[in-house]
Amino acid sequence: MIELDPQQAKARAWFESLRDLICAEFEAIEREAGSDATFDYLAWDRTDPSGEPGGGGVRGVMKGQVFEKVGVNVSTVGGTFEGDFAKTINGAADDPRFFATGISLVAHMANPHVPAVHMNTRFLVTTKRWFGGGADLNPPIPYDQDTVDFHARLQAACNAHDPDHYPRFKAWADDYFYIPHRKVHRGVGGIFYDHLASDEAADWKANFAFTQDVGRAFLDIFPALVRRRMATPFTAADKAQQLEWRGRYAEFNLVYDRGTLFGLKTGGNIDAILMSLPPLATWS
Repeated sequence: MIELDPQQAKARAWFESLRDLICAEFEAIEREAGSDATFDYLAWDRTDPSGEPGGGGVRGVMKGQVFEKVGVNVSTVGGTFEGDFAKTINGAADDPRFFATGISLVAHMANPHVPAVHMNTRFLVTTKRWFGGGADLNPPIPYDQDTVDFHARLQAACNAHDPDHYPRFKAWADDYFYIPHRKVHRGVGGIFYDHLASDEAADWKANFAFTQDVGRAFLDIFPALVRRRMATPFTAADKAQQLEWRGRYAEFNLVYDRGTLFGLKTGGNIDAILMSLPPLATWS
């Protein structure tokens, strides 16, 4: 076990409670579709390179009628970054010790009219403390209304804290979720933020509250979009379009995603890290 200070413990408890709320809602959607699918949970432990206990997490995966594959992971890890990787992490260049806790979610849907989605929020401690995260929508077959509603809900969450958050974090997502070798965006965007400085108690409280509201906004809007589209008839051509799009999603996560790299570089659970990959994909 790794010892947690009060801020670390509060953050971990929130991410775990958000996991429970999201998984319950996703299972409820499966019931509405006539499916009895549930999440399978697997706890994992991490050993730090120093040989000391390095925390761990729980990988949750469900394969159902609506959610072809959805993973909802929580982890709380700590220890020491190895080698030059520490130089790439905010506040770790001179002291490689770290702590990280967070939730990571990726849903790949059975019906190509239902958008895939990614959501991740986290709290990290090095010589600095900060929050990061966001959510972005990834529809194989985009609907303007879904895009508008998704962004509107995230904007409302941002505006409740700082009117500058949404334009800044939307632009950050547009820049981050981009596939340079394809010259296309991964989806229709959302928000992305990182390094929200939380060294001072007041900043920590404000940024924690914002991060919580991002999670609540996701829980509010994404299930509504799933219910809106999950009974839409689809064709073989629609499915082919979905599988081709999933290939691009996989390319981004394996080549550019910083979260994937962080998990692999810190000795995380391989299955939990790569749960973001789709169950099926095609490349032409």
